[in-house]
Amino acid sequence: MAHLAPDEVERYARDGWVVPRFRLPPAHVAAMAAALEALLAANPGVRPEKLVSAHIEGDNGEGVRGVRDFLELARDPEIVELVSGVIGDDVILWGCHVFCKPPGEGYETPWHQDGHYWPIRPLATCTAWVALEPSTRANGCLRVIPGSHRGQRLWPHLHEDRTDLTLNQRMADGDWDEGSAVDIELEPGQMSLHDVYMIHGAAANRSAQRRTGVALRYMPATSLFDRTLRPVDGQSGVPVDFARRPIWLLRGVDRTGRNDFEVGHRPARESA
Repeated sequence: MAHLAPDEVERYARDGWVVPRFRLPPAHVAAMAAALEALLAANPGVRPEKLVSAHIEGDNGEGVRGVRDFLELARDPEIVELVSGVIGDDVILWGCHVFCKPPGEGYETPWHQDGHYWPIRPLATCTAWVALEPSTRANGCLRVIPGSHRGQRLWPHLHEDRTDLTLNQRMADGDWDEGSAVDIELEPGQMSLHDVYMIHGAAANRSAQRRTGVALRYMPATSLFDRTLRPVDGQSGVPVDFARRPIWLLRGVDRTGRNDFEVGHRPARESA
């Protein structure tokens, strides 16, 4: 079973991100590459950077027709084990976003903090960003500001009225240094983990090589997925419906006793 080594846990705590030594086996990467093509074929009218809730099979209620393989990826015991190394043994899956940047025209993701968008209280989330294709500086890999999660502060964000961005919220100028950014270059099957307060973004893809990553969203069950909250409602550029989105308890117990694991789930006969 995969697990984070002590130095990996230490780096995550210090820097807010880490690339584990573990990577998906080649056969699993190949299977997910096929699932990606099925997802793209099922959503010809959706920008490939905006394939939100790709793990919810069929019409997911958020403008995308999902593919079940992404749910199985998110449930992978080894990925869940890695995540539990930084958020604890009670793990909830609450999201999955496929970011596929086409060659030559892949959208930019502005500098932002995930916590600005999400209805989780207290904010405590780990994202596992799994590369299905090479993710390089040339094709717009994930970029992070190490240590920017410290203090658990959300900086002000400004709305960008543009059509060439993955997200329409950009961080305002603050006490953070873009010059300290680190490019997280990944090979297929590698992944990074990052904290909900981490400042991160990604440049546009101007290269000839497509770049695809799957962002798997996990939270500790000591937090509540509060369906009454509407962070930056309608302003992110990505349609979401947190009120109806299903969540899964993958490990442990719901420590809050208030997370709803029935909303959004289809009857067993429909998902069989």
